[in-house]
Amino acid sequence: MNLIQNIASENAQILLSLAVMLGAGFLATRVTKKLQLPNVTGYLLAGIVIGPYLLGLIPQEIVGRMEFVTDLALAFIAFGVGRYFKLADLRKSGLGILVITLFESLTAGALIALVMRLLFGYSTAFSLLLGAIGCATAPASTIMTIRQYKSKGIFVNTILQVVALDDAVALLAFSAVAAFLNATDSGGGALAKAMLLPILYQLCGMAVGAAGGYLLHLIADPERRSAEHRLTLVLILLLTLTGFCTALDVSPLLACMVMGTVYINVGGSKKLFKMTTRFTPPILLLFFVLSGMRLSLPALRSAGVVGIVYFLIRILGKYLGAWCGCALTGAPTPVRRWLGLALIPQAGVSIGLAVLGQRMLPVETGALLSTIILSSGVLYEMIGPACAKASLFLSGTLRRPRSKAARAAVGQKPRPARAIGQKLRAD
Repeated sequence: MNLIQNIASENAQILLSLAVMLGAGFLATRVTKKLQLPNVTGYLLAGIVIGPYLLGLIPQEIVGRMEFVTDLALAFIAFGVGRYFKLADLRKSGLGILVITLFESLTAGALIALVMRLLFGYSTAFSLLLGAIGCATAPASTIMTIRQYKSKGIFVNTILQVVALDDAVALLAFSAVAAFLNATDSGGGALAKAMLLPILYQLCGMAVGAAGGYLLHLIADPERRSAEHRLTLVLILLLTLTGFCTALDVSPLLACMVMGTVYINVGGSKKLFKMTTRFTPPILLLFFVLSGMRLSLPALRSAGVVGIVYFLIRILGKYLGAWCGCALTGAPTPVRRWLGLALIPQAGVSIGLAVLGQRMLPVETGALLSTIILSSGVLYEMIGPACAKASLFLSGTLRRPRSKAARAAVGQKPRPARAIGQKLRAD
């Protein structure tokens, strides 16, 4: 029995549990930062360490009462994804980026679903949900690597545009699978009705999300509202929309994404998204630590071979799908060859979808799905930055800097660091 559980006051237990989770996540990032790993990896590892299978610092009943953290974090994640669907930007990038994104996402998802169903014999529900979650890519690691090396060019632009649309494809795929599974739960003459109702409810949620996005544009004018009030209005609308969708028993992810999409397209300010990005780190920290605490270490034994196959098949699907999409759209050879290598990381949206998927499956297979996503997510985030860096080198976007001796041999004078910095800022 842990110390928090010995405290009589329930409020004190919750407050101390939140403090422990925040502290553990922060301390873990001190280690992962030195190892040049993403913060998400540290948060997941912190949750595993303080979870019930290792230190057991947080009472299990307290963990069960923190589902609202998951819903709130997913609402902000989906709202943020919506900003990348600005029509003006999509017109500039053209249809090619959309084709590449659909190929690399859905090829990975289809391969995962087929292997799980045909090779391992898992249920259709489990296979489809795992495949839909496998579509997602975590852009943070790749973007962090690009920024670190100040890389530019066609290859980098393609990466940024694809990862921006990637999570949206995963949300759509997951929502479609969820609607299909809800429909097939009812049999006989009620099947048609059962198929239509989830779709109708989802469309209703999306319509409310669109109205929320337009309303947010009207009431969150930066010239009339302070930053604090605009943030409060966003939180009110997201909580209302999430509660509405939950009442209809549909995922709020698409509705929140539509809200962000409508807001940015009717003239909303990108500053609002930046403001929410600065507000959400503690919420996301709690969400990822909570996800790590849910990782069932005993289930890793049963997920061993399945988890390894999922890990490898998803990489193969991403690479193959990106290659085919690039070939179909006539993308340059370096992009076609190495884009898939930059799409390996998986966290964020995929972990949130795993939590939702676990709720839709029986206890045993739900725990297995969550275990596969969480454990492979840690591995993906560990190798992701290295793979992104390798893709930049192999594509010719990033070249190793010449030494002073090599520059002298070709008649170039070594430039001081200040001059280099001025050149980069000028660019």
